[in-house]
Amino acid sequence: MTTIRTFATHEVFNQPPPLEHYNLYTSDNALLETVEREGGQAARASLTAFGGRIGTPEVIDLGRQANTYLPVLKSFDRFGHRIDRVEFHPSYHQLMALSVEQGLHGSPWDHLKDGSKAKPGAVVSRLAGTYMMTQIESGHGCPITMTNAAVPALLFQPDLAKEWIPRILSRKYDERFVPASDKAGVTFGMGMTEKQGGTDVRANTTVAQPVGKGGPGGEYRITGHKWFFSAPMCDAFLVLAQAPGGISCFLMPRFTPDGVENAIAIQRLKDKVGNKSNASSEVEFQAASAWLIGEEGRGVRNIIEMATYTRLDCAVASAGMMRQAVAQAVHHCSYRTVFQKKLIDQPLMENVLADLALETEAATALSFRVARSFDRAADDEAEAAFRRIMTPVAKYWVCKRAPNLAYEAMECLGGNGYVEEGIAGRIYREMPVNAIWEGSGNVMCLDVLRALTREPQALDVVLAEFEAARGANVAYDGALDALKDAFTDLGSLEARSRQIVEAMAKIAAGSILVRHASAAVSDAYCATRLGRDWGDIYGTLPVGVDQRAIVERARPVH
Repeated sequence: MTTIRTFATHEVFNQPPPLEHYNLYTSDNALLETVEREGGQAARASLTAFGGRIGTPEVIDLGRQANTYLPVLKSFDRFGHRIDRVEFHPSYHQLMALSVEQGLHGSPWDHLKDGSKAKPGAVVSRLAGTYMMTQIESGHGCPITMTNAAVPALLFQPDLAKEWIPRILSRKYDERFVPASDKAGVTFGMGMTEKQGGTDVRANTTVAQPVGKGGPGGEYRITGHKWFFSAPMCDAFLVLAQAPGGISCFLMPRFTPDGVENAIAIQRLKDKVGNKSNASSEVEFQAASAWLIGEEGRGVRNIIEMATYTRLDCAVASAGMMRQAVAQAVHHCSYRTVFQKKLIDQPLMENVLADLALETEAATALSFRVARSFDRAADDEAEAAFRRIMTPVAKYWVCKRAPNLAYEAMECLGGNGYVEEGIAGRIYREMPVNAIWEGSGNVMCLDVLRALTREPQALDVVLAEFEAARGANVAYDGALDALKDAFTDLGSLEARSRQIVEAMAKIAAGSILVRHASAAVSDAYCATRLGRDWGDIYGTLPVGVDQRAIVERARPVH
């Protein structure tokens, strides 16, 4: 007889339970207050339901699965026919379905169905959902973001808008690879950059030849390539190409109107540092059919309207991932005992956690203040001016701050943070993409300067808002005075633009916090980010800061 013994060397203890079975909306004090303040009150019930739904173990694990079982390019079928398709794990499609059902792909444009006015707070409400969903899984948000952002670009060509926007506004995700006319809903991608140009899209060599007379809404044949062609299984794409009249913007469907697959050849998928669940590709267009949006030569203007919206999404998504990184760190430290004390009760760790929470709340406040300007820009010229200046400011600063915060939060988890089973490592790898895509840091700074050159009065609008917070904090007042002085030397503005944009971002966040956040948060933020050379190392809050109050405010209710 063989005796079978259980081989067990130890009992598992002093490990935190997983952060799950929680509501990502109601457990986030800063997000709750921000959405209410910035005009999203009407979506409270919807956001509460969504926050609870995606905080379940099943949905949280979809994020892990989508980043474990990655997209695969199928260039040929088993008989040797070229098919150019990308296969996704079912978890990716489930995440897409959740986001589409919530309207993250286009709910601010619902009013276009009947020609009514946009609902108040529609952009803020959508982005609150985006802020939460990106904490579960960020990669699938790429086509979700681009689909939402395609709408304002399509509006430059009314006949194309009439055909495609109703398909976009469907709340049904349809993963099938069939013509858009046969689908319950569609998604959009984008192709701007080429090997030789990158950000300099006017250097693009891809050529568009008109079929017949061409012109606005007319058909063209596009031949060339795109170095980054995001989400190639989308139903249509906005692409840039050189038409006879200059660089122009086109709508390129995956299928032509007669139901034939368009001549889009996928060369390979990018092997990216992060953003793994999302398929980014290199493609060639072999006389692919596309339709001109607006006039020839106006392509940059038209597609920049799309980029304006995607840039806001980059800032909000980065802030959302910052929130998840901090939530994981606070949760872990609340359970883990080291040297006979909970980590969260160790003074140095409490300092780090409070500093991370401050940065995250400021990023959230800044991003959603800009979101409010999107909601109100159509009816308020001051808000329109604020949007033009502060969108690249927010994108620059929030996306720049996110990677280092993710690293520091990961360190709070120790070895548990550095394994792929957890979410911290995935967030860390994901963070840089939002700073790089949709315009790098230098591009954002130059965009701010260009906007100020075209509309010098816009700076007065921004500074007037900053002035409204004067008198609440000495450090804030000093930083605002220094910012105004920075604009006096016009000759060196470009060389100093990173410093200036950073100051604008921190003062903008501070102006919100001193008026609306608790004294513990606003005083600590202004003292460190505005009152001294704070540097890049977290955990250096000065004596006197109410660290525990800040940490408790950031704790995810579990």
